Amino acid sequence: MARLCCLAVALAASGLGAPAAAQDYPTKPVRVIASSAAGGISDIFMRTVGEELNRRWGQPLVIENRAGGGMNIGGRACAEAPPDGYTICILSNEVVTYNQHLYRNPGFDAEKSIAPVTNLFFLTQALVVNSALHVKSLSELAALSKAKPGTLSYSAPAAPLALFMDNFSKENGADLVRVPFKGGGDAVNGVLSGATPVTFLGIGNLIPHLQGGTMTGLVVDGEQRALLFPDIPTLREIGYRGPLTRSYFALYAPTGTPAPWISRIAADVRQIAGEPAFRDKHLIARGLEPVLDTPQEFAQFLARDRAEAQRVVKDAGLQPQ
Repeated sequence: MARLCCLAVALAASGLGAPAAAQDYPTKPVRVIASSAAGGISDIFMRTVGEELNRRWGQPLVIENRAGGGMNIGGRACAEAPPDGYTICILSNEVVTYNQHLYRNPGFDAEKSIAPVTNLFFLTQALVVNSALHVKSLSELAALSKAKPGTLSYSAPAAPLALFMDNFSKENGADLVRVPFKGGGDAVNGVLSGATPVTFLGIGNLIPHLQGGTMTGLVVDGEQRALLFPDIPTLREIGYRGPLTRSYFALYAPTGTPAPWISRIAADVRQIAGEPAFRDKHLIARGLEPVLDTPQEFAQFLARDRAEAQRVVKDAGLQPQ
């Protein structure tokens, strides 16, 4: 027994009993769980980053899109994954801030089971319509919905945006029907086909359609107008004074993932996405605002954002479903 104890002490002292050092990570493919469907802005971004990480790590990133269930399916898959460093997750802020207040049983505890890695980017969200509706403003949208009650549907991925649409409908007597959100690609296709001709979605998904005239932008949710589309007013400019929390996508890992590996992932992603050529092409040009903070900085932001999300839900009088 004494010899075994001595051996254990020696292993611990030498580091042989601990996880591999950060510089040795990874030694096999890394799985990426995504809360959104394939084809959305976060999916495209992660695959682009994955190509660069593959060159750096010598290991591929394998994307698994776990969309649906209010994005709880992806959140739960992340929470239940083994914390061995070989699963990371790209999740919308709703998954880790709002859903615990909107669902009685989301299937996981976001605060305890998912660890922050880095906040990748904020999204500017744009309320757009199929241009065939011939709608140029929110007031015209309300009027059209009242003229065709129950026939105009919309999608909105983020809880604050859905709350805005609900309040807008109540205040203006609009008759808009919300449909379940599966992912950015599905939302874009819904607008283009006319099946769901209204969406409040990350502007990066909409750039070619706004530029090509198949979609018309009515408003954006940022404090400032989008650089790519300065003609679209902000919600504040049209008089909205209600609560808004910004939408963003971030990287997480199952709680218990070795801290050196979390730091390695965050640092490598930050270095890749922070390079001017990559940033300009894959972030700025897509209407995304880079953040790329450290795990510690992101944890502090996340605590504040969770408190704000709780306030928004409470002020809206929403009860968990």
